[in-house]
Amino acid sequence: MYFSVYNKRIRVTLRSFLQALLLALALQASAAVGAPGPGLTVFAAASLQNALEAIDAARRRAGEAPARLAFAASSTLARQIERGAPADVYVSADRDWMHYLAARGRIAEGSQVIVARNRLVLIAPGPSTTPVTIGPAFRLAERLGGGRLALGDPDHVPSGRYAKAALVSLGLWSAVAGRLAPVGNVRVALALVARGEAPLGIVYASDVVAEPSVHVVGTFPPDAHPPIVYPAAIVVGGARAAAQRYIAFLRSAPARAEFLRQGFLPAE
Repeated sequence: MYFSVYNKRIRVTLRSFLQALLLALALQASAAVGAPGPGLTVFAAASLQNALEAIDAARRRAGEAPARLAFAASSTLARQIERGAPADVYVSADRDWMHYLAARGRIAEGSQVIVARNRLVLIAPGPSTTPVTIGPAFRLAERLGGGRLALGDPDHVPSGRYAKAALVSLGLWSAVAGRLAPVGNVRVALALVARGEAPLGIVYASDVVAEPSVHVVGTFPPDAHPPIVYPAAIVVGGARAAAQRYIAFLRSAPARAEFLRQGFLPAE
């Protein structure tokens, strides 16, 4: 089963990367020939897809032009921006990749704000069951049976880094470290569990709202991992005024309400 999971993971991750890369190349080509640009371009963490699509619909109802939204792993998007991809706004799933870009001069100084927070949960396929308490005594390896644990790649993906930090903190990491199915972004981990290709996965609480085919086994203690925050910032060289309006809208009452509906926690 794992080889099936692994091969599908490679295809899905590669497709997500190529979609974002092709978007960046198309925008660069448009700018090079002097063609009209597509408007505000937002590069955002994959876990934000449902929320930001709904928020953009609210922006349009308020009279704003639609944004071009590109979703992938925060790491993938950060590296594209580093290489010159023409994004106006970057919304990361953690502070580290935002700091990565800021250290390279790609983030406008003083523009970073937290727009949402999240929780980390353990999920399984199928309908809801009574949640368990996840702690040092939790027998995670036994729960896996003969399967693997789907999660974002701990070396690159924020959700995977949070997951590893939590498992290490609770003393559960060593028992499952050799039984992982690491993937390119959190939505791929969600899909593997939803399809039954992995018996368990670690994702954000908001991801479960987007996928009715999974249920929450338990929620990780918030003090077991760094706070899960989503910083947004203006990319240097982008449409600064439009980016400022966009980020301000992400902090507005309609956007906050949508984040809550999608399973996120308030920014403050």
